[in-house]
Amino acid sequence: MSTDDRDLGADGVQDEDSARPGPEEHGSPLAPESDQDSGASAVSEAGAADAEEKADESMSKEKQGSFWKELPILIVIALVLAFVIRTWVMQAFYIPSGSMENTLQVGDRVLVNKVVYEIRDIRRGEVVVFDGDGSWDDPNTVVVPEPTNPVSRGFTWVQQQLGAAPTGKEYIKRVIGLPGDVVQCCDEQQRVTVNGVALDEEEYLYPGSLTSHEEFGPVTVPDGHVWVMGDHRAISSDSRRNQGNPGGGAVPIDHVVGRAFVIIWPFDQAGGLGIPETFARLDDDA
Repeated sequence: MSTDDRDLGADGVQDEDSARPGPEEHGSPLAPESDQDSGASAVSEAGAADAEEKADESMSKEKQGSFWKELPILIVIALVLAFVIRTWVMQAFYIPSGSMENTLQVGDRVLVNKVVYEIRDIRRGEVVVFDGDGSWDDPNTVVVPEPTNPVSRGFTWVQQQLGAAPTGKEYIKRVIGLPGDVVQCCDEQQRVTVNGVALDEEEYLYPGSLTSHEEFGPVTVPDGHVWVMGDHRAISSDSRRNQGNPGGGAVPIDHVVGRAFVIIWPFDQAGGLGIPETFARLDDDA
């Protein structure tokens, strides 16, 4: 009997069961296609995240390296700017003595404008810092001890540049007379006069200064000089007490460093150093 015959039933018709196809075969037990795609995507995203993290870390290291390379250049630029500003524009000064009390106290720090007198002339009543070398002898000058080693010398220099320590070279006083002015003391009320006009100085003088005034003059301020006095007249070794020196006590204008225009320390004393009203009236009378 042939195979075909075996597949036929008694009625010669092929059995349905024999004709029915067998169970479906699968090539391999793989997960569904959607699951395969999800796994691949997760691996791809993890790899991208790692690559991005490594790139960020590399950029951060490059920036840090660039910063340390540029730091010396930035320091040099800052030092040059500080030197230029201090030399030609503005400088802080430490007040070492009480000759300008109560306007300025010992230990105060003031900012000095070095440019202003390149633009305009000095005005009466302004507080100025000047170099008295060659024309000034103040026994109250603070002598700064010479540092004993390079480190100490450098530290002292930095403090002086910041106005945190005295230099021992500059003085600070108030301008009373300009070139050609006639300055004298005193009138019947113990007041200083400029060109015959009495100054009402009580608003800025140390208490009791009027009664401690010393007679001088009349003195004509030489050309190219200014007559300066401290606000604490009893202890200020100013133009009055230097009349035997070159300039007759007056200070050469080219020795004036600049105008002290503001107190910056201590904070509770901070404020501007304006021109007292009496000098404005003096200008009006002139």
